[in-house]
This record gives sequence, structure tokens and C-alpha cells, in this order.
Amino acid sequence: MAKGPGLYTEIGKKARDLLYKDYQIDQKFTLTTTSPTGIAITSVGTKKGDLFLTDVTTDIKVDTYSNLFTTITVDQPAPGLKAIFNFRVPDQRSGKYLHEYAGISSSIGLTANPTVNLSGVIGTNVLALGTDLSFDTKTGNFTKCNAGLSFSNADLIASLTLFSTNESAITIGTQHALDPLTMVKARVNNAGKANALIQHEWRPKSLFTISGELDAESIDKSAKVGLALALKP
Repeated sequence: MAKGPGLYTEIGKKARDLLYKDYQIDQKFTLTTTSPTGIAITSVGTKKGDLFLTDVTTDIKVDTYSNLFTTITVDQPAPGLKAIFNFRVPDQRSGKYLHEYAGISSSIGLTANPTVNLSGVIGTNVLALGTDLSFDTKTGNFTKCNAGLSFSNADLIASLTLFSTNESAITIGTQHALDPLTMVKARVNNAGKANALIQHEWRPKSLFTISGELDAESIDKSAKVGLALALKP
């Protein structure tokens, strides 16, 4: 096992997953099927009030060596067909430094007015604190500042996002595994919105989620509750 805390990318992914992933205040059903040839089909149905929205997405791996793949999406009730071809191009210069108790990485976009990203982590593989900064060279402002705190047996994420309009959003989230198949998550932001969910893996890669949202500014209104079922045969 590595002794160092690694880079911020690990804490950053944990922050995004913990603060945003699987929170649902509608009714949602997801079915994903895959084939040995690299084709994955995902069907999603979402009920929003009186509307029922569906979309089908097909991911096709075109070339394993060049990381070339295409995504085809069909949306309803507004019928349409979108085809997106994706491939990876090295468009940034980046550097990283790893130490037993620290990890630093930086990158700069190859544009006329690039965005400069700098992230750093201090700690160990048991406890790590990291931050991620983005600086817009065109406006001369910091456009993003995220911070994350990670434990080996639990998670607590504090996310601070700064916008070019000098507005800021602070979100704090935590998660805890009740058992190997059941997890609870909660988050709250400075706007007074609180969310919580409980998620159970009732079969391998198939999840059932119940989530809720309470807005402190509309405390007289009922809390919103959402259900989600994700199947991966």
C-alpha cells in the first residue's frame, strides 16, 4: 500500500461522487447492458411530475489503442438523435510532484488565454487534506477553489466553489457504510438545502436508492423524496 496521500484527483473524484452522485428527487430507472465487443447500452426513464422522460445511450468503442469511441443518444419526449465521436488529445502541459506526505500537480491549457490549474494534497494514505485551484488568465480571477478532506474509513468533504461573479457556494457532505452493501450519504450547502440518501446494492452492480431534499428557505413546504433503481445484469 502506498504511504503518501497521492494527488488531488483522488480526493476530487471522491468530492464529486460524495456531493452530487445518486442524489435524486424524482423517480428514475436505469438499465445498462454490455457486450464482449465493447458496446454498452444504457436506458434511463425519469418521472418528473406529470412528465415521463426517457433516453437511450449507446457507447461503442471504436479503437482500443487510440481511445476512440462514439456515443449515440436518443431522447424522448423530444425525439432526436445525437452522435458524438470522442477521442483523447493531449492538450495540456502538466507536471506533478509526489512526496511521502504531499502531492502537487499543475496544468495549463494551450490556448491564447489559458486556465491554470494547481492542486495540492498533504497527509498520509489514512488522512489527507487537499485543495484544487483554477485561475483564469484572461480575467485575472480565481474561477474555482475546491477543498477536500478524506479519511481511510469514512469521508467528509468540504467543497468551496468561487465564481467569476464573486459569488461562492459552500457544500459539506459525508457518507458512511452501514454494511458492505448499504450506504448513507448527506450534504448541506450555504443556501440552506439539505439532502440525504440511503442506497442498497441488492444484487451485484444493481442499486436501489431513496433520497430526500429539504429547503430551509421553504420549510413550510413538504420535503422532496426521490426513488432510483439501477440495474446492470
